[in-house]
Order: sequence, then structure tokens, then C-alpha cells
Amino acid sequence: PTMAHSQALLVLENFIGGKFVPCSSYIDSYNPSTGDVYCKVPDSGKEEVEAAVKAAKDAFPIWSSKSPLERSQILNKLADLIEHDLEAFAQAESKDQGKTITFARTVDIPRAVHNFRFFASSILHHVTECTEMPTMGCVHYTSRSPVGVAGLISPWNLPLYLLTWKIAPAIACGNTVIAKPSEMTSVTAWMMCKLLEKAGVPPGVVNIVFGTGAKAGEALVCHPDVPLISFTGSTLTAQRITERSAPHCKRLSLELGGKNPAIIFDDADLSQCIPTTVRSSFANQGEICLCTSRIFVQRGIYSEFLKRFVAEAKKWKTGNPSDPTVDVGALISKEHLEKVRNYVKKAQAEGARVLCGEGVDPLALPPGNQKGYFMLPTVIAEVKDESCCMQEEIFGPVTCVVAFDTEEEVIKRANGVKYGLAATVWSGNVGRVHRVAHRLQSGLVWTNCWLVRDLNLPFGGMKASGIGREGAKDSYEFFTEVKTITIKH
Repeated sequence: PTMAHSQALLVLENFIGGKFVPCSSYIDSYNPSTGDVYCKVPDSGKEEVEAAVKAAKDAFPIWSSKSPLERSQILNKLADLIEHDLEAFAQAESKDQGKTITFARTVDIPRAVHNFRFFASSILHHVTECTEMPTMGCVHYTSRSPVGVAGLISPWNLPLYLLTWKIAPAIACGNTVIAKPSEMTSVTAWMMCKLLEKAGVPPGVVNIVFGTGAKAGEALVCHPDVPLISFTGSTLTAQRITERSAPHCKRLSLELGGKNPAIIFDDADLSQCIPTTVRSSFANQGEICLCTSRIFVQRGIYSEFLKRFVAEAKKWKTGNPSDPTVDVGALISKEHLEKVRNYVKKAQAEGARVLCGEGVDPLALPPGNQKGYFMLPTVIAEVKDESCCMQEEIFGPVTCVVAFDTEEEVIKRANGVKYGLAATVWSGNVGRVHRVAHRLQSGLVWTNCWLVRDLNLPFGGMKASGIGREGAKDSYEFFTEVKTITIKH
């Protein structure tokens, strides 16, 4: 073998009960920007999950009896440690996931730090309810307590960002956790494990079991001593989780896909709208559940919008993710790239026009990235609403642009998919903005902006986009049990 091949691969280990534990078998994990195997991930199953459940149950009494302030201080310490290593985490996330180093540095890792700080603070400010019944001589109040062992399953698109968005509220509320990151992007979770002891997280409070959904995920979902599952991923997997967890009456929080519309009225400020909509279509290679993939443009500005939008999309540079000037990195896997490309082929077969990107423009890659999973930002026009490109989540750098005439019509068309996660509305008319926002079947509506998040507020989707909400109050309610206590005096 050549020197390059005999380089030692990174080998990850499960983190159970505060210790790294080797596994008997491993899965290959690829570097999406080169197509090479660069990491071995444990292929965990029942046995490993069983050990993690035991560790989490053992740690629960001590962790749950700590005061919110004590837990808050530990979460803040962990945030500081991740922030201190921000560059190393960003480099690892970019290499493992294919996203640009710029995105990992400015979005993924800072948000992971913020997740811990946010819940470290919010846990100190929850209040319980109290009511009086003078006629009955009774007073009622509520108390909240942690649920127990939480199973957390996170996806490959925003690995540390979405893992910490689950771990932070779960442990802030006094639960212990078993997390299963995606087998395709496990490195930053493993790196975080190395910081837990230093932050003061007791052994067994955070356990991480690496592996596939079919083996490790299934074992976690089916375990009778894991009363709660929080999952971010595909609707199909969520159906499986719902079925497998039903016999145990588990509580579920499911954050699933989207097929998010942008509605652009003829009075929109295009100088703001176009760059933001290019970003909302192609950020993180379009691999964000909140990305815009259906753009409805009012007919009066349709041709101008299309011309300017395509020109702007063509400026986005695709290439080596570690190059700070690159806007679009590699897609997660060979299979995923193939799937995304097939959507573009289907659109062409149906008579749609591909205006830029896949199959239209040449993709020039640096020598080391020729075998990587790259694709140019792709804009498709003249697509029918019933086309799979307008109905199904593509989850890649592909967006469809279509024209509409009236407000009434566009609301109906925007709502005409099975998903309902996020939507954007562009208009200078404040009355219209409110009217349209109220009528969209969507858990989040951004107007004249995209992805501006306040973690205090509910996050989640309608219809096939999921069940439950997460946020300061919502996560607290999900990760705790409420009890009503009545006292007769």
C-alpha cells in the first residue's frame, strides 16, 4: 500500500459510564470531499445499548438530585471547553460531514456552544403553577421532575449542533442520556466525550453509543428502560420509531423533513430577498431541514427574479470544504449524491428546465477532490406542482422556481405538500405578511429573512414534519414529568 493508505485511520470508541469502550466490530466512515475511508465507527447493538442503559440508570439518582444551579454551572463549563477548542471541532466537522470550514466555524460549532449556554441559563428560570380553591379549602400546585434515561438520535447534516440541541436540555432537566449520532458523522460527538469529565459531568450522565439506526438505534428505541426518545431525521425512520416504541408507551419528540416554500410577492425587496433565498436554498449543500426548496414568485417579477437568482447562484463556489473561499462543500455520501442527482434527471424527463448547476455547468474540482461527492447549486424552473421535485424532500443543493398570480392561489399551493416545517414570505406589505403567515401550514414562518432563531421559542413542524416542539419551555416540558399536588388545609 502507498503511504497515503497506510496512514492510521481514526478509530472511535463508545463512551459508556464515563469511559471509552472498544467495540467488537466497526463501520467505515468516509471523508465526503475525497471519497476515502478515514474513520472507523463502532457498529454497536443490543449489548452496547444495554451497558449504556445500566450506566445511565446508575447515574440518574445523583444527577437528578443536583440543583438546577449545579447542573447549570456544569453545562456552562462544557460550553467553555467546546468554545476553547472551536477550531479543532470546526475542522473535524468539516472533514467528517463535507460542509465548508466557514459554515462549521460560524454556524455549527458556535451553535453547539450556545445550546449548552442557553439551557444552562433557561433551566434557572422555569416556574411551576399554583391555584387556590377557597371554597374547598384546597391549594393545588405542580412540580416537575426529570423523566429518567433519555434516548437521543441525531442526524448527519448538523452533527454536533443537533446532538447538543438534544443533550443540553435533557441533562439540564436532570435526565441522564444515551445518544446515538449518525454513523456517517460521529467524530465531533466522540471529541465532546473527551471534555465531559473536565466539565464536571459525572460518569454515566452522558453516554454515546455509535452505530447504525437499524442496529444501535433500534436497540435504543426498543429498550424498556428508556422512556423517552428525541429523534431528528427522516419521516420514514420516524414511522419505524413510533411503531417500535408504541408497546412501551414512550414519549416522542420527532423533528422530521421539510419541503419548505418561499413566497415572493411583487413588492418584495429583491436586493435583500435574492441573496437570502440563494442562501436558504444552498447553505450547507442544501442539507438543512429548513432549506428552501420551492420558490413561488409572483408573475410580475418572475423573469427578473429568475435571471438575478440564477446569476447569484452561479457565483457560489463549489470545492474543497477546507478552502475558506468555498460556499458549497461535499454532500454526505455517494448514495446521497446519486439520489439528489436522480431528482434533477426526473425533473428534466418531465420537461422542466434546469437553469444552472447539475448537468448544465462544468464542475471544476481541485485534484485531491476528484472522487468527492460534489454538486453545483442547481436551479430548476417550469416544474409542475405534482412533480416529485416539488413534493419530496431532496435534501441537496437543488431548488425549484415557479410563478404564481394571486395570494389565495399561492397559499393553497404552498400548503399542498405532506410537510409543514418552515416557510419564508417576502413582501413589503405588513398586512399581507400577517395574513399569509397565519394561513401557511408551517411550524415556522420567516418574513423578509431566513433562519433567524430565538431558542426561547417553539421549534418544530406540522403534518409529516414531526411531532412535538423544542425550545426553552417546550424542551423543559418534554424532558420532565409534571405532577399536580393538592393540599387541603
